[in-house]
Amino acid sequence: MSRHSFELEHGYGPRVHVLDNVYLLSALARIGSPDIAHRDLMALLRSVYHSLLVVSCGHELPRVDAQVPTRMAATHGAAGVWKGEVFDPATPIVVVDIVRAGIVPSQVCFELLTALLPERNVRLDHLNMSRVADQAGHMVGVDLSGSKIGGSVEGATLILPDPMGATGSTTVRAIEHYKERHGKPARVIALPMISTPEYLRRVLDAVPELVVYTARVDRGLSDAETLARVPGEAWAHEKGLDAKSYIVPGAGGMGEVINNSWC
Repeated sequence: MSRHSFELEHGYGPRVHVLDNVYLLSALARIGSPDIAHRDLMALLRSVYHSLLVVSCGHELPRVDAQVPTRMAATHGAAGVWKGEVFDPATPIVVVDIVRAGIVPSQVCFELLTALLPERNVRLDHLNMSRVADQAGHMVGVDLSGSKIGGSVEGATLILPDPMGATGSTTVRAIEHYKERHGKPARVIALPMISTPEYLRRVLDAVPELVVYTARVDRGLSDAETLARVPGEAWAHEKGLDAKSYIVPGAGGMGEVINNSWC
């Protein structure tokens, strides 16, 4: 299958984009290290989401032709007018902050988009989504109480910069919540910095309008034969989640790590 030059080869299908970028891999390696200082972790986290947003929106958002006078137009007339494609300013975008791990990534995405697009067309929602565990510690659902949503998403582009794509249940439940109460988005762009094969299968099956841009797919609990193959070639045998639905190798509980809060 032909892919863009910025992507790794994989067998997860055309709606999945695994970025081939050694800066991002290096940043994630540091973010997942137990030895990193919190200030460095946060700086790297912001840089990862800057990169994910630039690449994903550069390929997914609608475009229009534009003519923009530059500072040189005053002295060179029409020659100083830049002509080319830009994001369609009429595109409504809703960035979804999935509390807690998504607070900083969503703010990064929101600020970058409002610098380029009309502020009236870019919104930041806050979903207070908590994973619900049973008595054995297994994740069994998601609680959305206390969420703050600013209105309809009908026809909008929904961007979900949630760092850890583990089971996919949070992403799927978030989109279901919007569709049930706030309309149907035109497209959904999921931006997990680390994802699992289980996550990819779940979100792709559940949300047909969704695409995924991720910096890494972790499948560390797969057998040696599966790991030796191109990611996605033996998708049914790939495993990236432990018994408590944490990503392996992953980066630990990012909600706790980002906020330096362990309760």
